Amino acid sequence: MEKYRNTIEFEVYGDYALFSDPVTRVGGEKSSYHIPTYEALKGITESIYWKPTIKWIVDAVRVMRPIQTETKGVRPIGYNGGNELAYYTYLKDVCYQVRAHFEFNLNHPELEKDRNENKHHNIAKRMVQRGGRRDVFLGTRECQAFVEPCVFGEDKSYYDDMPGEIAYGFMYHGITYADEAVLSEEQDRMTVNFWRPVMKKGGIIEFLRPEKCPEKRFIKEMKRKVFGQENFSGLQEFEGEEVTG
Repeated sequence: MEKYRNTIEFEVYGDYALFSDPVTRVGGEKSSYHIPTYEALKGITESIYWKPTIKWIVDAVRVMRPIQTETKGVRPIGYNGGNELAYYTYLKDVCYQVRAHFEFNLNHPELEKDRNENKHHNIAKRMVQRGGRRDVFLGTRECQAFVEPCVFGEDKSYYDDMPGEIAYGFMYHGITYADEAVLSEEQDRMTVNFWRPVMKKGGIIEFLRPEKCPEKRFIKEMKRKVFGQENFSGLQEFEGEEVTG
């Protein structure tokens, strides 16, 4: 597994997690996948540090604690108002090691002056040390999580002595928005990606890049956002000014 020079590694943990498929999660009951989705881990990484100049690629996740579930009765707000009764099945007592790196988002040529790899990498590493810039959640907002720096592969995982591999079958991977489209057929579209993950010895799951996912569904047409003085107050930062926080 390649480690890029602008890689960050962190541990994220919490009491509960809910990683479900948003394509089918319209309402009613919700049940978590046994492993985190690429999209959820990417969202966590963006909560640690994100700028439109870069896009995060999640390389791998390592499951540290045994996979356990717990079902709770909840009363979500119904579409027609009031509350409904539903049962959500969460993962409980979760902990993951994550490895990710960033690339410059070439869909934003207006931010070309901000393509300073060293600056963004140093800020990202500092934000890992501080637990992230924004609140961190494991799949849904009610599943609050915490972030700490780690060395990917160190410390003991519950699955270190797993004799073989676990295949999880057809599974939701994530969404490619127009802002981060790489393939020509994904330009100006929202695309949902699917794949078939495998957990290897040590609890390690190596992710496919979004554009490499074998199954895709095009949801709708959309345009990328163009950042400028009229809609982005922090544009002056992209003139080469060093950021310290």
